This record gives sequence, C-alpha cells and structure tokens, in this order.
Amino acid sequence: MSGEHNPGAMVVDDAPLLAGSLTNQVAVVTGGSRGIGFAAALGLAKLGANVLIIGQNAANVSKASEELKSNGFQSEGFVCDVSDSEQIDQVGSQILSKFTPTILINSAGVMSEKTAKTLKTSITEWNRVISINLTGVFNSIRVFAPIMVENRSGRIINVTACLGRMSGPGTNGGLAPYRISKAGVNALTKNFAAETGNGKRGVFVDAICPAHCQTDMGGPDAPRTAEQGAETILWLASREVNESTQTGFLWEDRAIVPW
Repeated sequence: MSGEHNPGAMVVDDAPLLAGSLTNQVAVVTGGSRGIGFAAALGLAKLGANVLIIGQNAANVSKASEELKSNGFQSEGFVCDVSDSEQIDQVGSQILSKFTPTILINSAGVMSEKTAKTLKTSITEWNRVISINLTGVFNSIRVFAPIMVENRSGRIINVTACLGRMSGPGTNGGLAPYRISKAGVNALTKNFAAETGNGKRGVFVDAICPAHCQTDMGGPDAPRTAEQGAETILWLASREVNESTQTGFLWEDRAIVPW
C-alpha cells in the first residue's frame, strides 16, 4: 500500500511509452518477481530492456523471469535478500561480471504490522521493515550505482509511498516503521540525486509514489492496478533526458509532488 492517489497533480508529459526505447539497456529490478516490481519488469522488457529480476523467493523469481522469457523478452533471475549486505554483494558481483546495468528500480518492500504505532512496535518489527525498505535500497544503490556514475549514464528509481511524505499522509501517525522507512527512502533519493549532480553528470535519481495498487500488500480492492502503479516508473526509465531534465524529485503520475 502506498497511500492516497493525488488526482490534482498536473501531468508534465503525457507522451506514450515507445516500444524499443530501452533496447540495449540493462535494468535491475529488486522486488521484481511480483506486484508493482513485476509490472515494472514486464513493462521494461516490452520497451526492449534486458531485465534482471532480484527477489527473495526462488520460486517466484524463477516464475517471473521465465514468464518474461516465454514472451520473447530477455531476462534473468537472482535470488537475494537486499537487506543482507553479503547477499547483495555476491549477487551484484555475479551481475556486474556479465552486465552493465543502466537502470535500477528499487521496488522491494514490506508493510509493517497494522498495530505498529511507535510505542507498540517491537525492535524486531522495526528492524525487519527498516532493513528491507530502507537499508535494502541503500544496498542496491551501493552495489549498482558506481558503474552508472563511472559511465555517466543511469536511471535510479526508488519506489516509495505517499505514506512517507512529510507534507501529506505521512504525518498522520501509525504504521510507524513503514512510514518512517519510506520517508528515509525519500531522503536517500534526494541526497543521492544531489551527490550525483542532479542529472548534470548523466545519472538521474528519482522516487515515485505508485499510490494504492492491487498487490499482495495493497489488497484486491485497491483502486489501481499494479500496471498503473508502474507506469511512472517506466516513463522515468525511458524518457528523453538532458542536463536540464528535472530529477531528484518525488513523482506521482508523471508529476512532481511535495516530499
């Protein structure tokens, strides 16, 4: 679940996604075996990218990668807990020995317990959510961003949540580990975007709020499909860019929204 949709946001670019626009690109998608992550992986593959799916569940990772390949797309799957620095280092070494990633989608995430108000959250629950939702994003950036910085070419897109926005639903209380982990992802995004020159050195770093989508986390009654939630990811990954392109922001439906 990612919070409420923002229907008042102004779309800044309604151009259609172009098939083949990501030909010869390599995309790493964490949490890519299901939900918004898989919708993003499939969409990237349709745009021509070679999609490398990272997930914790071996069966789900294999199924997702095979589904892409059965439809004629390039894909490989890697089993990894992104919160575990040793595991992501090992998988990163495997990937970087064969590929040069140009796109990183950080979509791996978990929801906190519904009773997780600050004073009712155990340290075990706190560590579980923060380690996957925030440390996992840091680990993936730490492993896959250096080659993008070196080559002055890359897109890093972090899937966050409206519940992490300090200007909106993120200030309502409850779900403390989840909200705070996503606020941390927002801060990490903005900080790393500044460190990499806000696009002026070829690396574009952004966060997206997919809104409340029909996933294992969001439930079957959510108002949006996973494909709708992934659309802005695909747009950010494939849009034409230059030194004046807006980056280092939080996006929803192709529009910048307040942190």
